[in-house]
Amino acid sequence: MVEGMSSKTLALLPLLLAGPAMAESFPVTIRVDAARPAGELKPIWRFFGADEPNYTYMKHGSELLGHLGEMKPKEVFFRTHSLLVTGDGTPALKWGSTNAYTEDAQGNPVYDWTIVDRIFDAGLTRGVRPYVQIGFMPEALSVKPEPYRHHWTPKAKYDEIYTGWAYPPKDWAKWEELVYQWAKHSAEKYGKEEVLNWYWETWNEPNIGYWRGSREEFFKLHDHAVRAVRRAIPGAKVGGPDLAGGAGGDFLKAFLDHTSKGKNLASGETGTPTDFISFHAKGQPKDVDGRVQMGISNQLRDIDAAFSVIARYPEYKSTPIVIGESDPEGCAACQGPNLAYRNGTMYSSYTAAVFPRKLDLADKHGVNLEGAVTWAFEFEDQPYFAGFRSLATNGIDKPVLNVFRMFSKMEGMRLPVESDGAVSLPDMLRSGVRGKPDVSALAAMKGKKMTVLVWHYHDDDLRGPDAEVRLDLVGAPKGLPTIKRYLVDETHSNSFTAWQAMGSPQQPTADQIAQLEEACKLAEIKEEPRYVEEGDHSLALVTLPRQGVTLLELEWK
Repeated sequence: MVEGMSSKTLALLPLLLAGPAMAESFPVTIRVDAARPAGELKPIWRFFGADEPNYTYMKHGSELLGHLGEMKPKEVFFRTHSLLVTGDGTPALKWGSTNAYTEDAQGNPVYDWTIVDRIFDAGLTRGVRPYVQIGFMPEALSVKPEPYRHHWTPKAKYDEIYTGWAYPPKDWAKWEELVYQWAKHSAEKYGKEEVLNWYWETWNEPNIGYWRGSREEFFKLHDHAVRAVRRAIPGAKVGGPDLAGGAGGDFLKAFLDHTSKGKNLASGETGTPTDFISFHAKGQPKDVDGRVQMGISNQLRDIDAAFSVIARYPEYKSTPIVIGESDPEGCAACQGPNLAYRNGTMYSSYTAAVFPRKLDLADKHGVNLEGAVTWAFEFEDQPYFAGFRSLATNGIDKPVLNVFRMFSKMEGMRLPVESDGAVSLPDMLRSGVRGKPDVSALAAMKGKKMTVLVWHYHDDDLRGPDAEVRLDLVGAPKGLPTIKRYLVDETHSNSFTAWQAMGSPQQPTADQIAQLEEACKLAEIKEEPRYVEEGDHSLALVTLPRQGVTLLELEWK
């Protein structure tokens, strides 16, 4: 018997739970302990990014930045590639350019910040700050500039993107001066107080094809870039290395050895300033008999391995960590049967389930996780729901963006949660969610307002029974709260199923667009969840379909 609950109230529970899903559902009890807050709930969700920088100031790109910024103004960050790449700013898949650096006939540097500023302005005017990626190599500086411009498509081999921009500089002094002039210009244009909030990191995934130099050459590139930024902006937040694959074998260890006690390859001194540490973590979805099977365990193992390395360095134990790309897999612009999860609720429920586990892994290792970059944005002038990993399509938000809207409503102290429907963290690291589904929650409390995010996730893209969720709210304030409930599932906060119901039009009418714009909003369920209070115990009861995510806001007077 539940402590504090009378036999009369318990007798009513079957009636409270009764409904059309009863015959094909299973019970889950989630205990939220409001009496034992476990520290501040960090908003690690507030980082986003994309390969293509020039989409940011285009019609739908600037609109989407506005949607991101309004969730937590001036605390949302955006990371993008190719900010120093040579070209006229014409966007393409996995390509972008700014023409920030060229040289005149005598080989003298010519700096032009017009397009870079346009990219930063697109975010800053909408409450989104830069997570500055220092790269890639301008054509005039590359040791191997030809071929330089690639023309990649989803049918091409991935390695075809690694052209002249991926190589070391032919002149290290010119490289450092380029970074210095950029940082100096940024401080002058935006103000020193503003740029001190930004993150500055060198390159992208230097342990794979994105860097065509040696490991030591990357450390040299990084040291010169960090010295340049700090010369221009003393106190700027500098870090890295944004490597691929979690710990990346021994790469992360080698980098931390270098920055903590190695010879600085720019100054000759010992060590390199490091205000944050960054690495990437990706899942591994598969096509299994014509359906998608997600690989959440792969992503979590990447994070676990990197945290384990960082935790071995006492000098970095409290250093902020930003997972510079943190996604279900590694190629936002790719397409294929194994990537068919991206438009619907597989992506949204995966996102809800994986973010709290990132916090749990940080707690496990005693490290300081500050954020995780969702490497998804939008692709301008592409078909509706084209199969890319994105947050929106042609100005229509996807279900996954509504999970981030739910996250943004949560603040205060994180509350301990126990669920008899959860897959344990060790089991999830070992084999993902392949047996029973993962039904659990993330909860927070600020003042007299409690927020509880509940998800019903499974790696397999197959239908399954609903979860009948009983939330035991231990230590909650007395009285009946005002309750709001938000829901993402097949028929709520879901533009994809609304689009399919229209016949999947690639040229929707004005009326259809209006319907999609309404369908893509975060849906508040008008029918209040069932709520029972007796003694020192409160219950909230909700039905949650497979791959559904719901947020409850409970506020007491």
